[in-house]
Amino acid sequence: MNPMEEVKIAKATINIGVGEGGEKLAKAEKLLTNITNQKPVRTYSKVTNPEFGIRRGQPIACKVTLRHEKAVKAVKLILDGVGNRLKSSQFDSQGNVSFGIEEHIEIPGMRYDPDIGIFGMNVSVTFEKPGYRIKRRKIQRKNVPTKHQVASEETIQFMQDKFQVEIE
Repeated sequence: MNPMEEVKIAKATINIGVGEGGEKLAKAEKLLTNITNQKPVRTYSKVTNPEFGIRRGQPIACKVTLRHEKAVKAVKLILDGVGNRLKSSQFDSQGNVSFGIEEHIEIPGMRYDPDIGIFGMNVSVTFEKPGYRIKRRKIQRKNVPTKHQVASEETIQFMQDKFQVEIE
């Protein structure tokens, strides 16, 4: 196989949406730090929504972006929490996959901590092939050609081979 055709994980983003700032958000940040050993970043609301009591610019969630080996370990850990099962509808046309976990205590090795509580989280995994640097570099930036982009079939095959995921 051509080494330029190998699919790899570019990054994994784990997000916990709380909907409010304060103590609950601090607990979610503590949980993400425990799971990933990396400090989370707060995300802020873009619009005001009085129904939910959210103002523009208010912190409402936290996320962690993992790359390289940390991303692979985190994806493997959270996939065990969802029983290594994904639906084909969770893969998009660019070959990325997103899935959620309802309660963090479903992740193996995680225990219920009354100080933290129970949180759900969303995981988005971005895939790429070698040569994707051409769309990020500073000089002579170009688009990745269509034939070199990651297809959803390639991502599904990667997930089945690397993580033994069942696709429904």
